[in-house]
Amino acid sequence: MDKKRIALIVGFLIITILLGYLLYRIFFATKTVDIGTGTSPSGEAGQFPASGEGSGVIEQGEGGAVTLPTVGTVPGTETNFEENINVVEEDTNVNLLVDATVISPQKDSVGVAKFYNQEDGKFYRLMDDGVVKPLSDQVFYEVQNATWSPTKNESIIEYPDGSNIYYNFDTKKQVTLPQHWQEFTFSNTGDKIASKSMGFSPENRWLVTSDPDGNNATAIEAMGTNAYKVIMDWSPNKQVVALSRTGEILGNDRQEVLLVGLNGENFKSIIVEGRDLKTEWSPSGDKLLHSVYSSRSNFQPELWIVNAQGDSIGTGRKLLNVNTWADKCTFADDRFIYCGVPTSLPNGSGFVPELTNSIPDKLYKIDTQTGLKKEIIMDVPHTIDTLFLDKSGKKIYFTDKSQVGLFNVEL
Repeated sequence: MDKKRIALIVGFLIITILLGYLLYRIFFATKTVDIGTGTSPSGEAGQFPASGEGSGVIEQGEGGAVTLPTVGTVPGTETNFEENINVVEEDTNVNLLVDATVISPQKDSVGVAKFYNQEDGKFYRLMDDGVVKPLSDQVFYEVQNATWSPTKNESIIEYPDGSNIYYNFDTKKQVTLPQHWQEFTFSNTGDKIASKSMGFSPENRWLVTSDPDGNNATAIEAMGTNAYKVIMDWSPNKQVVALSRTGEILGNDRQEVLLVGLNGENFKSIIVEGRDLKTEWSPSGDKLLHSVYSSRSNFQPELWIVNAQGDSIGTGRKLLNVNTWADKCTFADDRFIYCGVPTSLPNGSGFVPELTNSIPDKLYKIDTQTGLKKEIIMDVPHTIDTLFLDKSGKKIYFTDKSQVGLFNVEL
């Protein structure tokens, strides 16, 4: 055997051994986690402030993996409610009110609801007597989403190509808003909107506020590369304009969430026990209902509620023992909520909520103080998409993920 062939064989053996070692390290070796203090950028535009630093700039918090809690326990001070359900014995009739594809339904102060009819391209108001009236004769083609003012007959209308317009249905005033503005939210008084201004480069990505027609725009916080971690959700008390998942890294299943104010306020933070945070404010803004999923919940969503006002921010956490998403819930008042809860949830549905699009929901009234749950049996199965209470608090209106229309249930 010549020297060249021997060298090739030896080289092949060495490479095989190295590859085997690498595969062992990657897939089979016990991993040691280095718990370090980490560092955070200072003074860089485009980062949210870490907890306790009111720098006015959005900044990624200090990182470091920590030991996860034992299955079935959750660290911190909170209440974990046991399963406690009362059932309404008689079936409740579900009524189909609008037989069309309804987009962006919203509670209305004049009638019952306002919504966009995808089939004819017009906006409508559903009146108390069940009559449906057009808000305007104008046709708006292929609307993707509408964000309604809580006090006026106006809306921010978004299109699939990214175009946005402000439209007042009383005065018929129409204004084109910047195309790079995204994820709109109104203040509770309807005089301001907030959105993400998504410039092409990270240094031009800001959280901004303006009048609904786009005038008097003001940059509030630089978001930079953390824009995708920001949830636009203006609190009813107008103190918090957004939430940011840029606090300290507390492990695979825990996050510190920062509350973003209009004037660089140094609010306390909230700890959430999972990923895919979805939120819903109580009517007063004192509490925050939220859902997350984690390995502890078999990656299924679960509901929590926490104090979110002043010095009490982050206290009073309660695990409601309800497996659903916060955007399938609505507040009746600061204490009671109504939620659509899937009758079954595949493991991992927190990753892919679409897995439940054809699974019927049960409708519950939940007492967030005591954990008591009362089931309201619907006579026809539905998979609830969005829902809200009318102004009387006696009827729930909802859309269905798998059926066309706007429905209601009398309580």
